[in-house]
Amino acid sequence: MPEEATWPSFFKPEEVLISLGLNAAAKRVVDFGSGYGTFSLPCARIVRGEVIGLDIKGELIRACRMQAKTERLTNLRFECRDFVAEGSGLADASADYVMLFNILHAETPGILLREAHRILEPHGRLAVMHWNYDAKTPRGPSMAIRPRPEDCRTWVSRHGFDRLSPTIALPPWHYGFFAEAMP
Repeated sequence: MPEEATWPSFFKPEEVLISLGLNAAAKRVVDFGSGYGTFSLPCARIVRGEVIGLDIKGELIRACRMQAKTERLTNLRFECRDFVAEGSGLADASADYVMLFNILHAETPGILLREAHRILEPHGRLAVMHWNYDAKTPRGPSMAIRPRPEDCRTWVSRHGFDRLSPTIALPPWHYGFFAEAMP
């Protein structure tokens, strides 16, 4: 993870969320790998429902909890969890929007996609964002493991999602798309 202060130069979180189909009517949003809360915090300002940020790093979870408290975001909670090994801990079909942002370069993206599908209600929305497949990006995973947009789209389609949006440019360094969880 880069320093927290550098994240704002990589994206405009509110614009990304809206571009990837988030709307105020979302009842429960789950952010896998919430990190600094870059997307969870703005998401909680947009939606009326609950936002859950999951991350494996306890120090990030504690910092995010403090920031949520400072901002008086009562619809947001953060949980320290190894969701790759243990799953999200959420019930089947209990979310209507899931974020997999800058995470599908993981060794086993299928585990993440299966868990996202399991917790999404039928026709719930999966939002995917990743670093451009371009060595000139200032951060991101090595090119050896960085997925191309078509890789992510193929994985998503293979794991129970349909109605994929076109790939969306998220300048300056990202792309994304969203898809629907099929029953």
